[in-house]
Amino acid sequence: MAHPEPTGAKVFAPAASTCCGPAAGPADLDAAVASHYSEAARRTVPDLCCPTTGGPDPALLANIPAEVVARDYGCGNPTAHLLPGESVLDLGSGSGKACFLAAQNVGPTGRVTGVDRNDDMLALARGAQPEVARRLGFDNVRFVKARIEDLALDREALDRRLAATPVRSEADFTELERWMAAQRATAPLVPDASVDVVISNCVLNLVLPDARRRLFAELARVLRPGGRAVISDVVCDKDVPEHLQRDQALWSSCLSGAFREDLFVRAFEEAGLRDVTVLARSEQPWQVIEGIAFRSVTVRAIKGAAQCEPFLVAPACGSSSCC
Repeated sequence: MAHPEPTGAKVFAPAASTCCGPAAGPADLDAAVASHYSEAARRTVPDLCCPTTGGPDPALLANIPAEVVARDYGCGNPTAHLLPGESVLDLGSGSGKACFLAAQNVGPTGRVTGVDRNDDMLALARGAQPEVARRLGFDNVRFVKARIEDLALDREALDRRLAATPVRSEADFTELERWMAAQRATAPLVPDASVDVVISNCVLNLVLPDARRRLFAELARVLRPGGRAVISDVVCDKDVPEHLQRDQALWSSCLSGAFREDLFVRAFEEAGLRDVTVLARSEQPWQVIEGIAFRSVTVRAIKGAAQCEPFLVAPACGSSSCC
């Protein structure tokens, strides 16, 4: 028996085995994401946004240039859960909007680092940084280039090395691998236990499946004991079939790479984080494709510490699992 689709959701009915674009392998999907977000840095792409309620305070947005706000593509507001003086790492910082919001929430005694792999997005965010600092009266933000599943490797340092020492042979490639391993071990871009809060807004779903265990391990690695992750992302209620996962348009639009909701929560736990709490969940799906409902959630997870932290709600700290 057919079930009606939830009211308010966009419904896609693919006419063929591939919904919205050509089938692709992992390298193709990775390239599609890079291309899509380079274009989205140059012009606003409305379909990349997942509408949410409870957005940022307009007074905070007023301190951010309009082009940064317009070219932000998120599905939640993890910056609402920050405290003054904290150090924050934003995974997939894009236009910089979340970092500039976070900068205001943590204040001049806090610090914010945005991580992105896309040169065009980094240029947009860095270009806006001096104006945001002028409006705020302080500058506590920096933007760095890395893959969010490999936070130890500085990709701008890698770019410089490749420009100076091109890879022309297998021996060159082997030497490059040694150099990258040494960089991760001796000069990590984001050191172990160095941040209070990791945030992200609709980016984790873009990481290829084979790298996701490493992604969550990196998230846990950089958090201080007692630190927390506050992640907004798109999840789904059923497994996404392979033919949709291989669709470049759906993948780069934050859909076919979505985590199944229960597995998203489990991923934090498997990385060693605890007290995983759903802070927000959209009641209506954002989109429905082949009967699969996609919606936004915001999740908080804690890295173990010796004592209760002030940001935990009373029921959690009152439970036997808190400390």
